[in-house]
Amino acid sequence: MIDRRRLLGAALAATGLGAGRSVLAADAPAADAPAEARAADILHRWYRLVLELVRHTPTYSPPVAARTFAYLGIALHEALVPDTPGLRSLAGQVTGLLPPPARSGCDPAVLIDALLARLVAEFFANTGPTGQRALARMTERNRARATAGVAPAVAGQGTAAGLALAEHILAWAAADGGAVIENLGFPEHYKLNPGPANWVPTNRIPLQQVPLLPYWGSVRPFSMPAGDACALPPPPMYSEEPGSAFHDEAMEVYLTVRSLTPEQRAIAWFWSDDPMLSPTPPGHWLSIALQILERDAPPLVRRAEVLALLGIALADAFIACWEAKYRYDLLRPVTYIRRLIDPAFETVLITPPFPEYPSGHSTCSGAAATVLTALFGAPFPFEDRTHEDDGLDARNYGSFWEAAGEAGISRLFGGIHYRSAIDRGLEQGRCVGGHVLALRTRA
Repeated sequence: MIDRRRLLGAALAATGLGAGRSVLAADAPAADAPAEARAADILHRWYRLVLELVRHTPTYSPPVAARTFAYLGIALHEALVPDTPGLRSLAGQVTGLLPPPARSGCDPAVLIDALLARLVAEFFANTGPTGQRALARMTERNRARATAGVAPAVAGQGTAAGLALAEHILAWAAADGGAVIENLGFPEHYKLNPGPANWVPTNRIPLQQVPLLPYWGSVRPFSMPAGDACALPPPPMYSEEPGSAFHDEAMEVYLTVRSLTPEQRAIAWFWSDDPMLSPTPPGHWLSIALQILERDAPPLVRRAEVLALLGIALADAFIACWEAKYRYDLLRPVTYIRRLIDPAFETVLITPPFPEYPSGHSTCSGAAATVLTALFGAPFPFEDRTHEDDGLDARNYGSFWEAAGEAGISRLFGGIHYRSAIDRGLEQGRCVGGHVLALRTRA
């Protein structure tokens, strides 16, 4: 059920209107604070609202959320290039991005606010009435914060530049094949593949009798040359024979779920990240990055660089993962186990409505860990408080790969993925991250 009070509360906290305090938004800088401090404040307030809107917008499954994060991050980076010596545009590097409109110096807070206000309004145009009210409130308050103490002519220049860049990004995004989500991502007409090894619905919800976003693997990638650039070997050969590799993997899922420790169950729930109940798996990694950026307060250009590269990694991870999922079209553990091992088997987590191999959590987490490790180093201790507002305790990690490994194995603990989908998904994510790291953000 949608928690409307939470969404409005987050918007109020992020704008400074509510009694609560946003995890990601510090107290607002004074109107006469340096322009960079005001811009960073605006940036974090918009991103905090974005993570809330993701959980309250029905079309925002993980691939859709990751796509939006990529465009927002790239737009931020491109906004800062003209005024930052040594910063390199991603135009001509990420697929299809042409050089943005030329401009002269602008107030960064005004520029970033106008840019994000336009992009968020467009990417979340189909959010519900509560989300629209939160968007309107954020737009009004952030505009006042961004322009406080700024001469009207300077504010007008920054606003015009931000809007021009936003339209440039939106025109680019409209042609990628992922801009229109019909029927919440479930195709009106889709023929399931026959055969015992193929995916079948795992939920009685009528909408989910066909799989989610079956053509997402053909969406235009950002850093990869094509959706199959990080192709995987096939999963273990399907077999119903006890002692076969496939049967052994299914038995591992079955026995693991039956003997979970409290810690393993907590890990499963912490990384569950279900759509409409969380910011989704890519939003979880974005939340981690935002917490680190708020904690360490790097320069504005560094924040934009992190958000751009992480956003690209998350988006390409889901394109690569979905290409493989529908190539192999493998049935879920719950289907196999109930058919051949235990008809009464129940998973810990809800099985998502799409094929099993590889694990989306794993590919996404492997890509995020690859990029964040390159940006911040290893070891890199951090605390993840993403789900504190949902009543889950924060968890601590010594590195991004430690977190990625836990995110991957959480799907085994939840009963929804075989071991090979997890291990190979992490490797696929590493491959995706390699493509992202080939981009050059500095001259």
